[in-house]
Amino acid sequence: MLTMHAIPNCDTVKKARAFLDKKKLEYQFVDFKKTPPTAEQVKRWGEFFGELPVNKKGITYKKFKDEYEALTMAQKIKFLSENTSMIKRPVLEKNNKTIAMGFDEEFYKGLKF
Repeated sequence: MLTMHAIPNCDTVKKARAFLDKKKLEYQFVDFKKTPPTAEQVKRWGEFFGELPVNKKGITYKKFKDEYEALTMAQKIKFLSENTSMIKRPVLEKNNKTIAMGFDEEFYKGLKF
């Protein structure tokens, strides 16, 4: 089962959803705002991403950059769970395994759904 973790009004998320819909792929959509990620999810996404899954181009990161960067790793994970707009999105998982972060159409085309 595919699961997409994101916020619905994000343009990148809309593109990813349109791609999956066009391919007629079923997926569960989990809205960060209604169901914040757990610390374990943030860690898992970070392992896939190579660092904590922060959207460093986003407005929220720019607003909290200094505060965020001064935190310990555990505090950063908690901060991301509480400030989900800072998480790179969408996060696409298959059977609780991260398979994509963000949206790149060519990368998505190469995924095994």
